[in-house]
Amino acid sequence: MKKSLKRRNFIKTAAGGAVAFSIVPSFVLGRNHIPPSDRLNLASIGAGGKGKGDIINAYNDGANRVVAICDIDTERCKDVVKKFDDARFFEDFRKMFDTMASDIDAVTISTPDHTHAVIAMAAMQLGKHVYVQKPLTHNLAEARQLTEAARQYKVVSQMGNQGASNAGQQQMLEWFGQGLIGTVNEVHIWTNRPVWPQGIKVPTENMELPKSISKSAWDVFIGPANYVDYHPLYHPFKWRGWWNFGTGALGDMGCHLIDPPFRVLGLGYPKDVECSVGQTFSQDWVADVVPEGCPVSSLVSLTFDATAKNKSEVKVKWYDGGLRPSHPELIPSDEPMGDEDGSNGVIMIGDKGIITCGTYGRNPKLFLKGGEKRSMAKDYTGGLLYNDQPEHGHQRLWTEACKAGFNSAEHKALTSSFDYSGPLTETVLMGNLAIRSYNLMDDKKYPGRKKLLWDGKAMKITNFDEANQFVSRKYRKGWT
Repeated sequence: MKKSLKRRNFIKTAAGGAVAFSIVPSFVLGRNHIPPSDRLNLASIGAGGKGKGDIINAYNDGANRVVAICDIDTERCKDVVKKFDDARFFEDFRKMFDTMASDIDAVTISTPDHTHAVIAMAAMQLGKHVYVQKPLTHNLAEARQLTEAARQYKVVSQMGNQGASNAGQQQMLEWFGQGLIGTVNEVHIWTNRPVWPQGIKVPTENMELPKSISKSAWDVFIGPANYVDYHPLYHPFKWRGWWNFGTGALGDMGCHLIDPPFRVLGLGYPKDVECSVGQTFSQDWVADVVPEGCPVSSLVSLTFDATAKNKSEVKVKWYDGGLRPSHPELIPSDEPMGDEDGSNGVIMIGDKGIITCGTYGRNPKLFLKGGEKRSMAKDYTGGLLYNDQPEHGHQRLWTEACKAGFNSAEHKALTSSFDYSGPLTETVLMGNLAIRSYNLMDDKKYPGRKKLLWDGKAMKITNFDEANQFVSRKYRKGWT
């Protein structure tokens, strides 16, 4: 990472190996934060899809400026380009930083998962505050690196799991803190994802690039991944189902749905992980195995040690691809679990009761032994400032923390700075490590189909070394 993204005038590497910057970060000059009365100069990297909402919410009706927009697809980002017509447009974020680094204070990064880390690291090395969509990174090693880099470069960070700023999270924290459900030793989490093609064969057709994507822009899209030619099964959106670019159902929804129990119970690194994976058959007795693609469904079990907040070991079970847990005894059989349609949800089971919620911490409910049920009051805010604003003010709170500066009260109050969202992302990606290990074959056997023991501090599986290849990834030349 320290010698990443080599480009003339971008990062110059001295003969001795030390890194020098062509543009000195502002905090080195003593300008370690922007006065609250000023507006941030924002850059959007990935301005289509989810990126549109991220930059518009960070813009905050003119409280800040958008000075640069970067996207590889001119059609996907046209609405943002039109709205911020004074901003300069780039298809390559490296050229944007080469040209405008001194004019940018903070960056929203809403690109596919595989480029989050290289872009965020480049921005932080230039002293830029960063807002990065979930999951924070494509692999575990990157999550640890970004967490440490945010502290090293003294920047304000936030991951885009907007439910973290929802009042529903505060309600669940209060209920649990009051001891209403007692000690939790079992958690169930589920999602209806994938809702895109997944578990399918690698496309082989030769497809022309759309007019909205240049050849050089497609190379930027590939970034650190293995190079493949353009195909609509990769861009847009469907990249999620391929390990080269995405992180599957877990990566898409895990940072939203695992967040409530991770926060409420004060969980740390898991100590083990085990999974089973759904199969498809095109011919009798021979399962379709597509190592390049995420599976159609999975069930992942993670074990966490007791914490200061919860005095019991906890087993967390994740279900995707349409799989769901059964109704616990305390939840009536006709009571919706999680979201109103039951498509996604969380259940925390304690020795006195149950807390459940839907996506983003919405619709929290409490079920106690004895039959009592509670729901969050409609006017409950949990003391949060912007709960009635788009995405609960998640991006706005980040921009205000950027203005206040690194380690300010506003920064410390953020619900998903990298100090929190880095370990959360590592937990999510721990499940993917198990899923990818599941189909590793050796002499017609599957040695990865067992409980994998994890040393969180060392970032290492201790009882199946082949699984450790998924802690990081091989980077394409020039993108290490």
